[in-house]
Amino acid sequence: MSRLPPVPLAWLTWGLLASLYFVGYFQRVAPAVMVDELMRDFSITATMLGNLSALYFYTYAAMQIPSGLLADAVGPRRVATAAAVSAAVGIVLFAQADSLWMAGVGRGLIGASVAVAFVACMKLAGHWFPANRFATVTGISLLIGNLGGVLAGVPLSEAVASVGWRTAMLASAGVTLVLAAVVWLWVRDDPSERGYASHAHPEALNNAAMSPRRSLKLVISERDTWLLFFAGGLIAAPVMTFAGLWGVPYLVQVHGLERSHAAGFTTTMLLGFAIGGPLLGALSDRMGRRKLPYLGAALVHALGWLAFLLIDDLSASALYLLFAAIGFSAGGVIIGFAFSREVNHPGAAGTVGGVVNMAVLGFAAIQQSAMGWTLDRNWQGAMIEGARIYDAAAYHAAFLWLAFSAVGAVLFVALTRETFCRLRFDSDD
Repeated sequence: MSRLPPVPLAWLTWGLLASLYFVGYFQRVAPAVMVDELMRDFSITATMLGNLSALYFYTYAAMQIPSGLLADAVGPRRVATAAAVSAAVGIVLFAQADSLWMAGVGRGLIGASVAVAFVACMKLAGHWFPANRFATVTGISLLIGNLGGVLAGVPLSEAVASVGWRTAMLASAGVTLVLAAVVWLWVRDDPSERGYASHAHPEALNNAAMSPRRSLKLVISERDTWLLFFAGGLIAAPVMTFAGLWGVPYLVQVHGLERSHAAGFTTTMLLGFAIGGPLLGALSDRMGRRKLPYLGAALVHALGWLAFLLIDDLSASALYLLFAAIGFSAGGVIIGFAFSREVNHPGAAGTVGGVVNMAVLGFAAIQQSAMGWTLDRNWQGAMIEGARIYDAAAYHAAFLWLAFSAVGAVLFVALTRETFCRLRFDSDD
């Protein structure tokens, strides 16, 4: 088994599993184009809607460490197949809910299920691709995921207007079940299962040598794990909060845009995020550095949100460019995943991915709820067809959360130590 797997086979195997991340991202941001329908159908306020949407993020974040441990212990294929089936069940529950409670159960189950997707992608990438391409491959997973977010923009908005949000969600459940079958039939955890040599570090292949307890202990005892935990959460959460929930209603209620037109603006941010991930990851790999490009991306991201808050009356073209820059720079979070992998034991690759990704989704959940609470605190009493309407001042107060978060990311990245794209792990440790 001296021959490494052919590149097309590696991409196909990894790409099929990464499709679950596409589904997860679609479900993550789908509520953004259903705000009026959800508020009306369940008779809820912005705070309650923020909490409903955030249930996906809370359960997703809570499952990150278990997902990492499972990916290390039983492999990405089994975990991803089971997750896809479970996600489909959650989508059906959400789509057919006749109460807020049932919708919340469905939303939470979706988040807990697709939580394994990104961690499993990173775990699989370590086996099917060389280490010096890890940031590039992981960045492409972000691209694939964000394409799901793009599908949840204008296309989903049109589908909701045409057939209703419940039917659109049920259709996505069917697609998810098909994906579960395809992953089970094709994906293999390591190239050795198809007769090829593995790219994985020997310690990563010998999972039995490391217990889940030791894996988690090693990861959480590493100083830079925590710096990258906070940096990743604080740089990604503003995009997920704005593009994933509050951006569309803001553009509709304050700027008077049609919903599909507003979704086009938030889709621009997601496209920037999608493109920034692989490009910034590849740049980091090519430079042989992690901290420098990550810090640069974090700085641009913070400046972008500050400009959004402080500059009034931006033209449509300027707003498109600003949203693209904000999304693109947020893609630097991908560097953080490669960074965190290099500062930890290679046998704990799934675990460290879960720990860091827990912050990305957990912080987004907190921000979605916090912004909903801020909007309700500043609500002036306006309503249209049972849905609350918020003015520019209310949104401006809520968006302060985004700027504070982005500035915090800069500070945490600045405190990390450079790895120069090499594992710090000493096999004799």
